[in-house]
Amino acid sequence: MTISVGDKLPEVNLVKATENGPEQVSSGEFFKGKKVALFSVPGAFTPTCSAKHLPGYVEKAGDLKAKGVDEIVATAVNDAFVMGAWKSAAGSDDITMLADGNADFAEAVGLTMDGSGFGMGKRGQRFSMVVEDGTVTQLNVEEPGDFKVSSAEHMLGQL
Repeated sequence: MTISVGDKLPEVNLVKATENGPEQVSSGEFFKGKKVALFSVPGAFTPTCSAKHLPGYVEKAGDLKAKGVDEIVATAVNDAFVMGAWKSAAGSDDITMLADGNADFAEAVGLTMDGSGFGMGKRGQRFSMVVEDGTVTQLNVEEPGDFKVSSAEHMLGQL
């Protein structure tokens, strides 16, 4: 079942990419008491994700924070080392990278996809959400192959 606006995020473990290496975080603790703009990509370093998705959030980070967002999060079904390298290559300190290496988060919110045709296996779909104190207040799920409603620009219009 796909998560909906008004639902609490499920409790799963993610891995935060930090300068000191991977750090386990529980979704319940991480999202508690803050307003978070989260976007999910099928994979770090993939074409649309690296050329458009992450750069849009890097560029619009100040605007999102000016609209009350406490933290901006990128998640993908990659390990924390890949997410850390992606942040170093194309991200910024304004974006927190949360690795969903086993697709636990993507599965728990009901937003997985099968990338086997591209040699990628199970992945998270491209989507974005606003989460306030652990509750989804906005949810934007892309159609396969699209990049429209999960962009930073679209999210800014919702805030």
